[in-house]
Amino acid sequence: AMVITPYYNKPTQNGLYHYFKAVSEAVEIPFIIYNVPGRTGVNIQAETTLKLANECANIVGIKEASGDLVQITTITRDAPEGFCVMSGEDALNLPSISCGASGAISVTANAAPGECSNLIKNANKGNYKEATAQHKGLLELNNAMFLETNPIPVKTALYLMGKIELEFRLPMCKMTEENAAKLKDVLTKYKMI
Repeated sequence: AMVITPYYNKPTQNGLYHYFKAVSEAVEIPFIIYNVPGRTGVNIQAETTLKLANECANIVGIKEASGDLVQITTITRDAPEGFCVMSGEDALNLPSISCGASGAISVTANAAPGECSNLIKNANKGNYKEATAQHKGLLELNNAMFLETNPIPVKTALYLMGKIELEFRLPMCKMTEENAAKLKDVLTKYKMI
């Protein structure tokens, strides 16, 4: 019998730098980096992001889902003018903007676009009292969007809202009945269904 040993490749910061630099040199279109250590197993550190931002004109921003507000602050402080930092963690959209991010690439906004947009607009205008109330108001909905691996809950929410058919490609599959019931309760509370 053949034994297959899985190969684990966790890149170094230098490897990440060279990878994104190679992508930058291979394409002419502007693009953003997506830093999501919870899924990739490696954080793109602020120093790596800044080096890429300064050396690669078509790397125009980053979706920051590290959850590290010090890292976000370092990037927004030191990035070249025009480099866009977007929150990639819905529960941290407001704190990220307060640290200099300009917006968010949001999961929750797929189900509640108006509410999420208003929060971002108020935060960017400096209306922190309103933005803080909206941020707190979205907490339970944000949490519900991550009852299981994204995009399973948000696709289920959109299905329950009558917006899409419920369809998943493996290895994604339907939510457990218990989590689907929790999601339905939250959507009902928010008057979304």
